Amino acid sequence: MKVAYIFATDMAATFKLATMILPQLEDGDHGAEVVGMFFFDDNLFCLREGDPVGERLAKVAKDQNILLMICDQCAVRRNLAEGTLEQCGKGEVTAKGTVAGVQAGCFPQLYAALAPAKPDQVITL
Repeated sequence: MKVAYIFATDMAATFKLATMILPQLEDGDHGAEVVGMFFFDDNLFCLREGDPVGERLAKVAKDQNILLMICDQCAVRRNLAEGTLEQCGKGEVTAKGTVAGVQAGCFPQLYAALAPAKPDQVITL
């Protein structure tokens, strides 16, 4: 089964991702193929360059071909993207100051990026 995760609730990245999902992905026993992860609000902060969780996740994402995307509007508001709020949702915002491989976007960019992977389920945490 192919899954994509959306980290939308408080502490989803620092708790559910960092202590459950990421260790399972590193150990190869998560039980599903993860094809993408989309981060909202303060969950973006785990993807800052140098963050231990983010650096581990970037390695796993590269090795397992997992999309890492941050909400462009959330990123602009947190100084983790180049662009303006007016550019959000149009694919014109780029991530900055994040671990390798992170893209910035909104739902249109997320859908386009996930389409080739054809996830069976999208799970919001």
